[in-house]
Amino acid sequence: MSTLELAGRKSMMLLSGRAYPELAHEIAAELGVTVTPTTARDFANSETFIKPDESVRGSDAFVIQSFTSPINHWVMETLILVDALKRASAKRITVVAPFYPYARQDKKHRGREPISARLMADLFKTAGANRLMSIDLHTAQIQGFFDGPVDHIFALPVLSQHIKRKYAGVDFTVVSPDTGRVRVAEQWADRMGGAPIAFVHKTRDPLVANKVVANRVVGDVSGRRCLLIDDMIGTGGTIVKASEVLFSAGAAEVIVAATHGELAGPAAKLLSESRISDVIVTNTLPIRPEQEFEKLSVLSIAPIIARAIRAVFEDGSVTSLFDGQS
Repeated sequence: MSTLELAGRKSMMLLSGRAYPELAHEIAAELGVTVTPTTARDFANSETFIKPDESVRGSDAFVIQSFTSPINHWVMETLILVDALKRASAKRITVVAPFYPYARQDKKHRGREPISARLMADLFKTAGANRLMSIDLHTAQIQGFFDGPVDHIFALPVLSQHIKRKYAGVDFTVVSPDTGRVRVAEQWADRMGGAPIAFVHKTRDPLVANKVVANRVVGDVSGRRCLLIDDMIGTGGTIVKASEVLFSAGAAEVIVAATHGELAGPAAKLLSESRISDVIVTNTLPIRPEQEFEKLSVLSIAPIIARAIRAVFEDGSVTSLFDGQS
């Protein structure tokens, strides 16, 4: 069935954009429904067309789209699908964006810069979205950009459970790649049984994208196995440079855990050739064959997204599902 009905009063419908339909089908399987079919195509001039193939009148519609490259194309497709649902009288529309587009452009670093993450929220709202759902936003303030409910879900339980199973009995030092993620490192440390924390002090050139200089480690990592955590791996430069600083400070081993595996450009090669022994990400974004490498493990995020969708549909608490971390 393509809908899930609740007490004969309302129905859930899952719709997917074309960026990463495999994840949408995983989520649907967890919920025991099917993805509502759509008709989608691109015209010769690159304009996009998409519409649901079934009636959505009165439904609780969830639009699932992972904003992978080419991001602008998938943003536009999502906006058009949300508009189509609104005009077809869907009762409520939730955009499920496992990876939020333009999340790194969340503030003005210098004069005349845009705040593109806010623009994305405004566009979703204008198109007709009533609610947003996302995994590990780059900064929590993005929740305030959208004029409506935002379900901020954390991948920490999925990642930490995998690491505790795989490395049972191992004592880690949890390392943040910069000062901005120390609070997240503290949450990780709690999950890892009160592990010690360190962070890498780094500087970033505001005029050069993705260019980071890792300077030194704050905290004792000598002889320690380090768990280096981050919200995303882009080109891999930040993580690899941070690992090099850790090894220079005497770390015995470095494994990496990150929610979003963008793995853009040289990332796969950089990580594969680095001294990092294990790289663990979730499937919020598709991992293409050319991005795969032997050290990489990809965990499914579909079960926790499905739980959150069910909670929203049943008007339950999303926060309570994840030990107060959503």
